[in-house]
Formats: sequence, structure tokens, C-alpha cells
Amino acid sequence: MMKIPTIKLHDGYDIPAIGLGTVYLRGETGVDAITCAIRNGYRLIDSAIRYDNEGTVGEAVRQSGIPREQLFLTSKLRGQYFDYDDALEMIRESLYRANLDYWDLFLLHWPNPKQDKYVEAWRALIQAKENGWIRSIGVSNFMPEHLDRLIEETGETPVINQIEMHPYFSQVEQRQADKDRNIITEAWSPLSRARTVIHDETITELARQKGKTVSQVILRWHVQLGVIPLPRSSSEMHQKENLDVFNFELTDDEMETLNQLTKSDGRIDNQDPREYEEF
Repeated sequence: MMKIPTIKLHDGYDIPAIGLGTVYLRGETGVDAITCAIRNGYRLIDSAIRYDNEGTVGEAVRQSGIPREQLFLTSKLRGQYFDYDDALEMIRESLYRANLDYWDLFLLHWPNPKQDKYVEAWRALIQAKENGWIRSIGVSNFMPEHLDRLIEETGETPVINQIEMHPYFSQVEQRQADKDRNIITEAWSPLSRARTVIHDETITELARQKGKTVSQVILRWHVQLGVIPLPRSSSEMHQKENLDVFNFELTDDEMETLNQLTKSDGRIDNQDPREYEEF
């Protein structure tokens, strides 16, 4: 079983360098898929209130037989609960659903800037951390101006910013903005939900030359950039494949080849955080 390296967050906690995305993994089949992933070495499991699967994640944790303290479990607050009191109530509710005593990491799912409530919700996450319900707090899909406002108005810097990132949308500026603020970048849909970049001919040829799969090359690119990828798969074969990216390296030239694939319109579903809203 592959032992996953960890990355140190600025609050002192260690987070695995790759994790399992769980969107659409629900019910019995979801429990089976997540349990399988944990038993095969995944320790970072990423969920969200919006995914409607926190109970599934909790059940998979129990069935896996792996001690809770060896896992790093994440959930996210959806936009309809950004009012301070609602946020605290729903964080507790999410723990009840998962039958957990605490979340290792809890994120604001989208900034929803038109609603202008993300600072209020961030204050609720700070309070939930003080209450012991959450160990680390972060955000998802936040742009530099959103990050700066959180920091300036609360004095609390997110440990994580989880963003859409893959070779067709490499997020150079956002990753640098995160780094400048001592924030670790996570990547959702690092394989573009198997819709775009996974079929790229350049990456396919590079994978052939390396004796690796396309997914492994893409995930290794994330890892070497210092980004934590969160690929989702219910297939045991693909889960193992996606985890097996720490025994080879891409050269500088190979990394640059992948870097050059980025596109200004590379988002999968055109979800611009300055405009897109999630409730």
C-alpha cells in the first residue's frame, strides 16, 4: 500500500499530498467506493454539504477499519447557510450526519460575492474552530480579492484554497496568490472530470513515453507544482492508479509542456467565482 507524503499547513497540521474527491458518491455504492479507497491508502477524503454524502463518508470511515485519527476528512459549507447562526448550525448538522466529533478541514464552498456574506460565514468557521468542531479552516474557489478581504477583516488566513485546476486551466496567477498568502492550493476536478484534458494527445504521448497512464502524468504534474489533487473515482483500479504517482518525476521540460496547454477559457463549465453562485 502506497504511503502518501504530507504537506504542512500554516496552522501546524499535516495534510496528505493527494486525496479522494467524493462528489456523486452516495449511498451503498458510495460507501463501498470510499471504503475501498481508504483501505487502498487514501487518507484525505473530500466531501461537502452540497454533495449530500457526508453520511456516506462517515459510514465508509467506520467500515474501513482505519482509526479516525489517521484520516483527514473535509467538508464544505454551501452558500445558502452563510448567515452566521445558520453556518454554525449546519456545521454541527454536518458532523451529526457523518457521525464525527470533528472535521479536520472545513471550507466555504464558493464566495458568492453578489450576496456579500462570505466574511460572515468565515467568522462562523473561526468560531466553530474555537469550539473544537473543526481543526483547520479554508475556502474553495476564492479569488485574491476575496482572500484579502477575509484576512483584512478577521485576521484569519485560510489554510487551503480549493480551486478548479488541470492542465487546460492551470491557474498560474491564483496559485501564486495563494502561495503569497501562505495558503496551500488544492485542485478539484484535476482530471477535468474525464471530459477534456484527459483526452489530450500531447499528454497521451508523454504518458506513453513515461510508461504511465494519462491520469498519472496529470496528477504528478499537480504534485510537482505543490498542489493537492482530489481525483474522484469509484473504480478500485483507477483509485490505485491515481494514488501511484510518487515513484516517478516529470522533467522540467515535461512540466513546461503541460504548463503550455493552459487556455484562457479552460474552465470545464465556465464557473467564474466572480460571477458563479452556489447555494
